[in-house]
Amino acid sequence: MKKIGLLLLLQSSLLVAQTPDELFLKQIYSSALTQSSCYSWLDDLSNKIGQRLSGSKGAELAVAYTQSQLNKLGVDKVYLQEVKVPKWVRGDKEQAYLQLEGKKIPFSICALGMSVATPPTGLSANVIEVHGLDELTQLGEAAIKGKIVFFNRPMNPEFIETFHAYGSCVDQRSSGAREAGKLGAIGVIVRSMNLRLDDLPHTGMTNYGDTPVAQRIPTAAISTLGANQLSSLLKENPTATFYFKQSCQTFADVTSYNVVGEITGTEFPNQIMVVGGHLDSWDLGDGSQDDGAGCVQSMAVLELLKNLKYKPRHTLRTVLFMNEENGVKGGTKYQEMAVKNKEQHVFALESDSGGFSPRGFSIEANDTQVAQIKAWETLFEPYLIHIFSKGHSGTDIGPLNDPNIVKIGLQPDSQRYFDYHHAANDRFDAVNKRELELGAAAMTSLMYLWDKTN
Repeated sequence: MKKIGLLLLLQSSLLVAQTPDELFLKQIYSSALTQSSCYSWLDDLSNKIGQRLSGSKGAELAVAYTQSQLNKLGVDKVYLQEVKVPKWVRGDKEQAYLQLEGKKIPFSICALGMSVATPPTGLSANVIEVHGLDELTQLGEAAIKGKIVFFNRPMNPEFIETFHAYGSCVDQRSSGAREAGKLGAIGVIVRSMNLRLDDLPHTGMTNYGDTPVAQRIPTAAISTLGANQLSSLLKENPTATFYFKQSCQTFADVTSYNVVGEITGTEFPNQIMVVGGHLDSWDLGDGSQDDGAGCVQSMAVLELLKNLKYKPRHTLRTVLFMNEENGVKGGTKYQEMAVKNKEQHVFALESDSGGFSPRGFSIEANDTQVAQIKAWETLFEPYLIHIFSKGHSGTDIGPLNDPNIVKIGLQPDSQRYFDYHHAANDRFDAVNKRELELGAAAMTSLMYLWDKTN
């Protein structure tokens, strides 16, 4: 009995020794892991609504759903911010094969976002394999004209930070069709941005720049297994013919919305702290990781602080941005309206790297602000948060340019992210409930600490 009494006394003394911030973070995490609605919100977004490509019915339903859920939280203000967005439709399932010695060897492909269609009967030509835009340029028009260019530079597995691996080769997806078209190519096939070997092609936006519509060439992604197989077959049969067909279309821009909910600050109501993710998704899966997770985590920040009866000093605003995937029109419009309304933004936090276990934060701020945030590292140690480094914050909060604003991106564990990114397996069952909730708690904790101390 004496031992039990001593243990209880020790536990009590440790509890007393905890600072108010330590105690409040503990409450945030406890509430997130036992009472948060974020997983059920994601279930509804993913399984009742599904894909939310800009301009689609799914995007329209997602706007209405998230607006209604923010209203149910009883926050001070919920509203929609109108924004014009692209409307691109994939059309019929894509087809592709390599014609080889009387055989048709099929491949899994998907049109890249904003690509033009092939002719109705498809497109067929010899293939030239390249490993990047530099090699394309070096080969020149004589080698490229009249062919289908196959970009086959893999994500570099030696990079521990997978977003670095992605950044090292994504230019072939975003710019490949534009640059190949300048040299007379008639189509482009791009290796999927994926570290895993599988047969799932990953879509994503291609950018034609100022290329006239009539001169744009169709472009599609091929799965990583397909890319390896195609490369091997082309080495043995360099004159083989590749065929692909896609029927995507781009329509006139349509009206959509950013969804906004906020709690008014008690001391500095005109100083705004934003937390958000993007509500749109690609159309192959249901966008649970990219970026349904970030949206529901951002909604959960308001939910958790409200449930804990915390009264913020600054105005806390959750923004669910529309059209990050193929235009960033939502983020751009938000900044435009902030300037028009003479709003002052002092802090912005974005979650757009999946719903995996949170590992830290990537910070865009001056050295003094970074030092202040790094001083909170010990508060996050019990929750296995250890990354506090300068770096990219987020695409949608990128346009915010208020003087001295702090912009931060949540950094989850990224090792599995590109297994799902822009692919058909980006679905609800790929998200772990506990990991999602831990991310929401980390975001809420950082918002609380900055609000309390600034």
